[in-house]
Amino acid sequence: MNINLRAPGTSPPGLSRAGWHLRANAPAIFWLVALVVVVLIHRNIPASGWLMVHLLLLGAVTNSILVWSWHFAQALLRGPNPGSRGMVARLVLLNVGVLAVVASMVAGIWLLTLLGSVLVGAVVAAHAVVLGVRARKALPSRFGATVWYYVAACLLLPVGAGVGASLAAGLTGEVHARLLLVHVAVNVLGFVGLTVLGTLMTLLPTMLHTRVADGAEAVARHGAVPLLAGVLVTSAGAAAGVMFLCTLGLLVYLGGVLYICLPLAKVVRAKTPTTFAPLSALAALAWLLVSLAWLVVLTLTSGGWEGLHRGLETVAPVLAAGFAAQVLGAALTYLVPVVIGGGPSAMKGRVTILDKAAVFRVALTNLALLVSLLPVPSLVRVGTTFLVLAGLAWFLPLLAMALLKKPAVPGTGATPGAPVPAVASAPAPVAHDLAPGRRWGMAATGLAVVVLVMVAGIVADPSALPGLNQAGSQSALQATGQTTTVEMTMKDMRFHPDKVEVPVGNKLVINVVNEDSMVHDLVTASGAESGRLYPGEKATVNAGVIGTSEDGWCSIAGHKQQGMVFTIVSTGGPASAPTATPPGGMPGMDHGTTNPSGAPSAASLLDFMRAPAAGFTAHDAVLPALSPAVLTGTVHEITMNVSEAEREVAAGVTQKLWMFNGTAPGPTLRGKVGDKFVITLSNDGSLGHSIDFHAGALAPDGPMRTINPGETLTYSFTATRAGIWMYHCSTMPMSLHIANGMFGAVIIDPPNLPPVDKEYVLIQSELYLGSQGGVADLAKIQAEKPDAVVFNGYANQYKFSPLPATVGERVRIWVLDAGPNRASSFHVVGGQFSTVWSEGRYLLDGSDPAAGAQALALAPAQGGFVELSFPEAGSYPFISHSMVDAERGAAGVFEIGN
Repeated sequence: MNINLRAPGTSPPGLSRAGWHLRANAPAIFWLVALVVVVLIHRNIPASGWLMVHLLLLGAVTNSILVWSWHFAQALLRGPNPGSRGMVARLVLLNVGVLAVVASMVAGIWLLTLLGSVLVGAVVAAHAVVLGVRARKALPSRFGATVWYYVAACLLLPVGAGVGASLAAGLTGEVHARLLLVHVAVNVLGFVGLTVLGTLMTLLPTMLHTRVADGAEAVARHGAVPLLAGVLVTSAGAAAGVMFLCTLGLLVYLGGVLYICLPLAKVVRAKTPTTFAPLSALAALAWLLVSLAWLVVLTLTSGGWEGLHRGLETVAPVLAAGFAAQVLGAALTYLVPVVIGGGPSAMKGRVTILDKAAVFRVALTNLALLVSLLPVPSLVRVGTTFLVLAGLAWFLPLLAMALLKKPAVPGTGATPGAPVPAVASAPAPVAHDLAPGRRWGMAATGLAVVVLVMVAGIVADPSALPGLNQAGSQSALQATGQTTTVEMTMKDMRFHPDKVEVPVGNKLVINVVNEDSMVHDLVTASGAESGRLYPGEKATVNAGVIGTSEDGWCSIAGHKQQGMVFTIVSTGGPASAPTATPPGGMPGMDHGTTNPSGAPSAASLLDFMRAPAAGFTAHDAVLPALSPAVLTGTVHEITMNVSEAEREVAAGVTQKLWMFNGTAPGPTLRGKVGDKFVITLSNDGSLGHSIDFHAGALAPDGPMRTINPGETLTYSFTATRAGIWMYHCSTMPMSLHIANGMFGAVIIDPPNLPPVDKEYVLIQSELYLGSQGGVADLAKIQAEKPDAVVFNGYANQYKFSPLPATVGERVRIWVLDAGPNRASSFHVVGGQFSTVWSEGRYLLDGSDPAAGAQALALAPAQGGFVELSFPEAGSYPFISHSMVDAERGAAGVFEIGN
């Protein structure tokens, strides 16, 4: 990045204050644009969540803090303005450090993280020293104390940068959680929070074009004390592992924020905000207060550092998007027209451009952010998150338009070398105030857009809407007027208690909390339900007046079969058997079993010999060759997205599959011994999923954990042994997740593997069909009664789309048995294998021309390859020689030409 900056006072002829600020703010705009790009393609970028946070906070916000703290220090302190050549050097070095950190997050090079963090910390510390010396030499100033907020903030950042480098070193467990809280407290609450709060005491009244509130000077002098004390106590508590100190420190900091907000509240009461800058700044303050209260609650209720860690991963993006991004947009919206100048007409034009759709943008951003934090379907969360991005990023094209607007009278900008005025002395013109009715209309439009996205997401995933199937009626029963209230927890795939006794005629209310690590829900046979509950969430379920015993369960696919059930036992009335299924038709509530409504399963419709419809495309079985240019030790960075979709698995038969990257089986990965694989798993489904790579050897506790909808994790392993290795979802019931499409292969070439003319990969698996368009039937899986056995996810597909080869070509066929239950005996009818490699060893290496093999025997999760040449043209069927499975669909054809 080429940054050529000269500050006022040291500018060469022709470079105005406006020109200096355009260059000084260019890096911040660059990082904002980079952030938007990363948000749009983040599924393909490792560690994308934290990368986005750092592009905003470390890139855009840190640059802006250095530039504008320098600007305000010159405006607030009396005396001559110093030269700014040192400022130019600091900005250049800062962005070199930021670039190093960002690159290291993508490439996974910790040494680069360390070097970048040290450079950023050193630059910001030097900035603090320069501002401190400037403040000590300055004459008394009404709000000169604000500069000391900047000094304190900049002295905190080197500590936060060092902690960030430690986190990137791969620390795990409690230590990682504690250091993450230190990192957030020092960098966000300290560096960003102190700077923003100190500035807003004068900037917010200036934005509103009104006077500073009485008493603001005293608040400015004393307000930094509780803020700084809160940051230090919180950080010390987290470093020492004392949760109480963290709570105390956050409460002190929260008190400091409220103290600073007192004069700001007086200003807002005196002048109602109607334009973008003050509205966005106030929304940012609101999210800061919400986040602080949220953090306090987390430290009180998380039950340990691991629980707090999960909470911090949710709060950090809220602080970034709700607080930091909105206050940055507000500041730049107001300040850019001021420093660019160009005369009253040009300034007014720029203000008008930057204030377009102000109320709509603020309403859209903040309502969408609020909805994205609620327990909504994952599609709603994705949609509202993009609305937040749209609301925040709208500023960038408006800024470009404003900067391109030419002054009405050329040459009216500030003269080179002119001192930087205080912001209050050079206010931007006020944008034209909208009528109250139009403001409310714009806010209502923002709300309508958010509601439309919510409705679209709920329609796409109706099962995730809390209370959708809440029972609307109760049996005609003499109610007692009394209520039985039960406290219930979800933990370890069980309800506690799993038996509830209720007197006949009493109303039953269940207060349920999910203390497990995955999403659950609670439904009863009479139709009451909790809706989807993420870990730590609670719900109150009104089960109605109880007249007979009935069952309850978790309706997430497979959870009921894993034992997540309970019984409501009515007492004091006639004995009755529990009702196992919803009366009157709530068909298919248990997505892991045969449809209770009696609809025919797909198996009863199946004719495996039937040809697919016109336009059918078979799963691509061709395995691309591994380029010789790929060196051992290559890092493969791959994003795996979990999704759900209804797909055809045989001619005319569809199932709702759970898939990696939209295919079942998932994509085949390939590498060499010594290669490193960095997998970013993103869960875009409606229930918890995970991933287990057999190709890597590592403790499963962290990388193989189940992640809930909307979450991501990074899984890294180094391939140390050759083979065709299975990967699959390991969330329980594992058999259901595998049978429903969540499996694939990683091929690690044996050393010195000779080239061949063609390579194919065939993955055998089983279909246990539920209702048409439904998920796999867990009862069939547990009974080991598959409807079909298939290669690459579709019955007999290669009979209708044969795999080609030519007479005399050497063909290698990699075979993996993904199961979950059936073994394979891979055989090519009319062919003989000259090479057989199975589970890490050659059974037949091809060196003896008189030796051959007829089948490759594989148990579930085993794999290998065979090689052969076809002696003459013709059609050569390939099958599993477990003949019943071949007849169920585990068959295809090699079409050999001359």
